Amino acid sequence: MSQYDAELSHGMHLVHDGPPQAPPVLLIHGSGASGAFWGPVVPALAERRHVLRIDLPGCGNSPPVPAYDVPLQAGRVAALLDDLGLRSVTVVGHSSGGYVATALAERRPDLVGAIALVSTGPGLDALLPEPMILRLLLAPPLGPLLWRRRTDAMLRRAIGATAAGPVDVPADMLDDLRGISYRSFRTVARGNTAYLAERGVPERLAALAVPVLVLFGAADPRWDPASAHRYEAVPDARLVLLPGVGHLPPLEAPGPTGELLLGLKARQAGHPSVGPET
Repeated sequence: MSQYDAELSHGMHLVHDGPPQAPPVLLIHGSGASGAFWGPVVPALAERRHVLRIDLPGCGNSPPVPAYDVPLQAGRVAALLDDLGLRSVTVVGHSSGGYVATALAERRPDLVGAIALVSTGPGLDALLPEPMILRLLLAPPLGPLLWRRRTDAMLRRAIGATAAGPVDVPADMLDDLRGISYRSFRTVARGNTAYLAERGVPERLAALAVPVLVLFGAADPRWDPASAHRYEAVPDARLVLLPGVGHLPPLEAPGPTGELLLGLKARQAGHPSVGPET
């Protein structure tokens, strides 16, 4: 793996890994995370892909913005890819990052060659009750107070509550998490809810002519794992359930996650997708 550049583009911190001439893969993190979340899968991907990791606005090294609606987030990502001159990008989203990936394909299908949704809930009714630690951190009146007093131990506990077992949290991910404001997190959450309330993800994807990989942990405590089967209604979609894995496949099962992402072939402009990419 060779990390050769980092920059701020359209208000988003961007890191490149792997050969720049290789097929591009864009990794979009979920709510309250950052590009560092993908660290365990980057080495395998960067051997054969040009890997781009962004920090969405208000996360990691990206400054906050007034609005975080999902279509606005997708528009920012589209502008970034336009500046880079990239097309037919494999766009990977974890959890709510999958909504940004889907909205990007809706808004700019010319930019998206394939979509991988990792632990992305299909609709609001599939959301499971939040673990107690997350309820305390996120819900008023205690949420804003506890948020300012977060410790590394508290953050590790909150992240671990979404995994199926013990998980190693990258140190740079913790550093990034400490910088996210309560307002940004809550505003992002409201934008995600509005996007799902308008239309479910499988219904959105069914209207798009793009290859889709849906990767779910069979023991996900955030989204009902059975709800992943709703994606089977999407043409040209492949569903994979990872046994013994929770909401964080890139941290809990980086090897299988990386292999599955490498096997997803991006559709080139005007051409169908056929077979795995090598």
